[in-house]
Amino acid sequence: MIRVRNLTHRYGDDDGDDDDGGEGGRTGAAVDGVSLTVDDGEFLLLAGPNGSGKTTLVRHFNALLDPDSGSVEVNGRSVEEDVVAARTAVGMVFQEPRDGFVAATVGADVAFGPENLGLSHEEIDRRVDDALGAVRLQEKRDARIEELSGGERARVAVAGALAMEPDHLVLDEPFAGLDWPARQAVLDRLDALHRSGTSVVVVTHDLRDLASLADRVVVLHRGQIALDSTDPDPDRLAELGVRPP
Repeated sequence: MIRVRNLTHRYGDDDGDDDDGGEGGRTGAAVDGVSLTVDDGEFLLLAGPNGSGKTTLVRHFNALLDPDSGSVEVNGRSVEEDVVAARTAVGMVFQEPRDGFVAATVGADVAFGPENLGLSHEEIDRRVDDALGAVRLQEKRDARIEELSGGERARVAVAGALAMEPDHLVLDEPFAGLDWPARQAVLDRLDALHRSGTSVVVVTHDLRDLASLADRVVVLHRGQIALDSTDPDPDRLAELGVRPP
């Protein structure tokens, strides 16, 4: 379970590189007093327009950002007190894939996380094979990341998170730049993970293709939760700057 309690985050002058920076609620916070629980095995869509606080919020799930106030727990542990446990339990796929690459080739990058878990070579190979298969990039295992297209890089980022086999998978606008076959492959994998008990959080401004998979939709508006529903009204979604399914 991921549990957020009264979380507030403000950006200073040195923090404006986040796509949510500078936007926020009435106090000027990018995230303004948000409380949210993601249950084990839940498929949650965290929606809202650019600048609503979505990316800022999820970057607290594994201590990529520190809150100004409030707290985050993952699987019952404070994220601030056990960063390693949080980053093992929460797999994160960034909107810009370059933020997460650590190796020159596709296979080495996807293997990086499992290697740091101290797994056997056989287990690492299995995870890399499974993850690349899930995003239809098996033939690119030895390719250099710098030579890939934007859509292929996005799929490598997803594969890297999948290879960690986390309890919770968070994806920030994961379909940007993907063609339909790649998009469908990722959707199928997310559905399978959800059915197997992994909780999935997708950050998005567009609910098309995703609404049928989700258990719940939470919409942020100016750093605050404006809607939390298992069956959101399309007109209300549009009013909040979210493209309905």
